[in-house]
Amino acid sequence: MKIWITRHGQTNLNRAHLMQGRTDEPLNSTGISQAQAMRSLLLAEYGGLRFDAVFSSPLKRAVETASIIGGIPAEEVRIDSRLIETDFGIYEKRKYYLMGPAMTLYWALPELFPAPASVETIASMVSRSRSFLSELGTYPYENVLLACHGGILRALCGCLEDRPNGIRWRPKAGNCEVRIYESPDGGHKNPVVHKLPK
Repeated sequence: MKIWITRHGQTNLNRAHLMQGRTDEPLNSTGISQAQAMRSLLLAEYGGLRFDAVFSSPLKRAVETASIIGGIPAEEVRIDSRLIETDFGIYEKRKYYLMGPAMTLYWALPELFPAPASVETIASMVSRSRSFLSELGTYPYENVLLACHGGILRALCGCLEDRPNGIRWRPKAGNCEVRIYESPDGGHKNPVVHKLPK
């Protein structure tokens, strides 16, 4: 099975450099263009690319990205709440540089600093990622697209790479970046990464 994981395209909250967890913000015009550009890039690279299933977080920005990159109507995207973004609690919609030391340190180095009160923990993100991926592995798909968010993507990638702490925190995924994992004999290779040109 090939698992293609993408982060959603740009939203107005991204553009304003605000923490965007579970606020249901749609793609802006740039985000739509990014998803279309990634779809074109993948088609150019992989020919008649077709996904056996397209899964998404329930949030609009992820569903829209899944539909565009997956090449299917939004109604056919399979919604799974385990792919939703990290719950940022009281830090939701705060400026990146105005979060305060507890959240800034946690988000920069979660290996060393615990999640502040009201913020979803790494253990929670890893648990739901493992649950989703374990279930996904029971299906006979060849190509699957997952559209999600910058936070939960770090846990999904960490689980796929069998990292001891369950996360691959760095490098941060750009909007509509796609990471492709293969699972021959149950293991996973390092991902092939596709980024949009700057």
